Amino acid sequence: MLLRRAFKYLRRLYIEKSSSNTKVGYLKKMGMKIGERCQINTMAFSDEPYLIELGNDVAIATGTSFITHDGGIRCFSEFLEDDVFGRIIIGNNVFIGEGCIILLNTIIGDNCIVGAGSVVRGRFPDNSIIMGNPAKVITHMNVQRLLYRCNPGRIPTGFLSDKDKKPIVIKHLLPSNKY
Repeated sequence: MLLRRAFKYLRRLYIEKSSSNTKVGYLKKMGMKIGERCQINTMAFSDEPYLIELGNDVAIATGTSFITHDGGIRCFSEFLEDDVFGRIIIGNNVFIGEGCIILLNTIIGDNCIVGAGSVVRGRFPDNSIIMGNPAKVITHMNVQRLLYRCNPGRIPTGFLSDKDKKPIVIKHLLPSNKY
C-alpha cells in the first residue's frame, strides 16, 4: 500500500513537470473530458477529475485549481457522513489566467477570458471577460478585442522561442537599453 502511494506521488510529480500533452493524456485516463488543442499548465485538479469537462482550444495557466467538492459540509454534525460535489464545464476557446480557483457548479461559456487570480463559481455566458473575487463578468469579448488592437504592448512574436522573442520585446518596450 505504501509503495503504491509512493509510486502514485512520483508519477504525479513527473507529470506536473511534463508537457501539456502528457498532462492531457494523464487527465483523460483519470476520466476528465478534454477537447482538442487544449494547453494545460497545471495539475491542481481535485480528486474527481471525471466531474470536469474542457471544450476545444482551452488554455489553463499555471497555479490554477479546479475544486469539484465542498468539504465545508463537515462543519455541520448532521452531515458528517455526507459530501457535496458539483461539475465544472469549460466551453470552447477559453483562456484561464494564472492562479485562478474554479469552484464546483461552474459553467464558463465559449470564447471567454478568466483574469488571473479570479475565484470563479456560477454560470458565465459566452463572450465574457470574467475576473475578480468573487468573479463576475466585467465586459464583453468585443471590448477586449478592441483593447488588444490598441495596446502598445502588442507585439507579433507568434510562436517564437524565448531566445528569439527577447530581443524583439526589448527593442519594442525598452528601446534605449542595450542587452
